Amino acid sequence: MKKRSELIFSAVQVPIDAMMIVAASLSAFAIRNIPEILSLKPKLYNFPLKSYLTVVLMMTPVVLLIYAVEGLYNLQVTRKFWHEALKVFSATSIALVIIIVSIFLKREFFSSRFIILAGWVLAVVFVIIGRYILRKIQKWFLISRGTGVHRVLLIGSNGKMDKVKNIIEKDLSLGYRIVDHIESGSIQFIRKIKKQKGLDEIIICDSMLTDSEQEKLIDYCAINNISYKFIPTTLQTARFETGIFIGEPIIEVRNTPLEGWGKILKRVFDICASVLLIILFSPLMALIAILIKIESFFENKKSGPIIYKNERIGGDGKKFDVLKFRYMKWELCTDPNTTEGREAIKYEKELIKKHSLRHGPLYKIKDDPRKTRVGAFIEKYSIDELPQFFNVLRGDMSLVGPRPHQQREVDKYNEYHRRLLTIKPGVTGMAQVSGRSDLEFEDEYKLDVYYIENWSLWQDIQICLKTVLVLFKRRGN
Repeated sequence: MKKRSELIFSAVQVPIDAMMIVAASLSAFAIRNIPEILSLKPKLYNFPLKSYLTVVLMMTPVVLLIYAVEGLYNLQVTRKFWHEALKVFSATSIALVIIIVSIFLKREFFSSRFIILAGWVLAVVFVIIGRYILRKIQKWFLISRGTGVHRVLLIGSNGKMDKVKNIIEKDLSLGYRIVDHIESGSIQFIRKIKKQKGLDEIIICDSMLTDSEQEKLIDYCAINNISYKFIPTTLQTARFETGIFIGEPIIEVRNTPLEGWGKILKRVFDICASVLLIILFSPLMALIAILIKIESFFENKKSGPIIYKNERIGGDGKKFDVLKFRYMKWELCTDPNTTEGREAIKYEKELIKKHSLRHGPLYKIKDDPRKTRVGAFIEKYSIDELPQFFNVLRGDMSLVGPRPHQQREVDKYNEYHRRLLTIKPGVTGMAQVSGRSDLEFEDEYKLDVYYIENWSLWQDIQICLKTVLVLFKRRGN
């Protein structure tokens, strides 16, 4: 159910967008002589402000209509701002194309390409700024005054519902206030809660509710203008396909879209991206190699290898060597095939026992004393992982996917954890951009399974872009 404040802010958004578009257009007109001033080209146009403003006022409703079609007036206080900014950019770009076509058909409007392009850029910037300010005002009313808060009733007692409850209680900016939390969907209890505390939404996560009980709840919510939402079970959220088998309808649960053409598309993306990234980062990789070599020589007069090969478990349980810049002292690198390596493994086990920050199959040693000075820096910003682009090119890894784990870590998996081995591991992934090495293993597992079940090429591109931002955040270890 839409709150009155949301409707008001939605209505206010339209004139604000219109003002921002007009302001951007006038700003573009004001700077129209810049190309001439810079002597880029002679002035080829001459039109008065009044004629220009007439065209702007004619086109503004068209732009607002495009915004509406693109869903920019489905205003909710809990929306993601970056997603909204991207929609503003795409909708304004569509409007730009329409304007260009209109000018082509009716040349007497005006023919300044600079004003058109400047107006497009300024419109995107101005509209985003206007929406950002309005969003901040709306959030302030929400958090400080409680204006627009949705009163929600939680039904069901399990881990998923407890997690939802904790998040809602901690994050006021989500726009929810829990009025009660009950175990069963009794209409009698719900009526009493609504009468005493008010009720806007019901969120259910209870697999024990019968079809009859759910139908009654849905009818009650519809009659009383209450939003009805439910958190589905694992089977309900799985990807599936329907078909006919021996004359009978059949449902097949799909593990991942990474089958058939999805797998081919992902591999083509991996090859193209890895080649580009290897070329792009080759100067940095050469510099890191030289620094590792120099530090190794001055520390013990010996030159250890620059690249450290560490055996990991890949897709379908196949073993492969993951490539990394060596960030530890060579004599402390673990290798079960050498005497020194076996001693290093024993030392590592002691460190894990005393200083590991993580629980479960994975470990992360706090203030690892085995790191070199160069190694500590490159590991902090994940520069040590750049050689893995060659793993991607070779086909051992993908650019995006679950982390590649060691055999001793895989040995500690529960059976359901082995879903992580159904696709190739990645240099980066959904877990990495959501918490890097600071996540607990179970949380990391859930994110990776979500990625496996909902893969798309666009999602891979988004994760790669987010990885660039995450690299500049210091790790928690």
